[in-house]
Amino acid sequence: MTLEQLRIFVGAAEREHVTKAAEALNVTQSAASGAVAALEARYGVPLFHRVGRGIQLTEAGRGFLEEARAVLGRAAHAETMLADYAGLARGSLRIVASQTIASYWLPAKLAAFHERHPQIAVELAIDNTEGAAAQVLSGAAELGFVEGEVDEPALAHWNVGHDPMVLVGREDAGRVDEDWLRAARWIVREQGSGTRSTFEDVLRTRGFDPAQLTVAMTLPSNEAVRTAVEAGAGVAVLSRLVVARALKAGDLVELPLGLPDRAFHALRHKERYRTRAADALTNLVKEQVA
Repeated sequence: MTLEQLRIFVGAAEREHVTKAAEALNVTQSAASGAVAALEARYGVPLFHRVGRGIQLTEAGRGFLEEARAVLGRAAHAETMLADYAGLARGSLRIVASQTIASYWLPAKLAAFHERHPQIAVELAIDNTEGAAAQVLSGAAELGFVEGEVDEPALAHWNVGHDPMVLVGREDAGRVDEDWLRAARWIVREQGSGTRSTFEDVLRTRGFDPAQLTVAMTLPSNEAVRTAVEAGAGVAVLSRLVVARALKAGDLVELPLGLPDRAFHALRHKERYRTRAADALTNLVKEQVA
């Protein structure tokens, strides 16, 4: 098997569609279908169920997906190590960040990094905290930046910033107590989101079970949650970075819950090769935090 076959297989598995994978990977649909078919024919094992126009992993396919990702991660790591011998004159840096960080906190730092090292191409992926940690663990990304706590012994993590959290709604609510928390309609992020896990942890420390909240909507992005609250669908806890303009414009109001700041963390694998580009970015972040 080839790395290109593995790359196409992983792309198809993640999108559950061969044509969409081909478009994302910039190969023809016939080449993508042929790569998957060649893997299945060589080993006599079906990797996908064909369901209508889509595909679904078989049991063998699910097991193979984890191994394929690991192989691609190691190949990327080997390529990075060789390129690193050129120093900071050229190369690439793969990073992953959770949504709040990628959209509001990280861009200015990446712009400053580009000014210092214009020949280093930065590839940024966006995932929730859980997914970002998984990418660093697998080697798909060398550095991660997340809001939530990550409990993974293989990953080193350190504080790189703080983020005020606020409860917002369309209208003022007066006093916010436990009865109000139960009665409110909540717009929340998906499970695995650092924003959601931080809010739920705060509730637990105050003796309130998050399961008592009435969740009206679960949405996949901060912007979707903010827009739903602006439309009057409910209330939400979000980063002040996300709602600052809406608060200033009067589209949202801050409600008195008194939430603590949460920490932003950087992640890297303890045992993988540390590139000069990654060290340069982490040093720049430390300079700006200090």
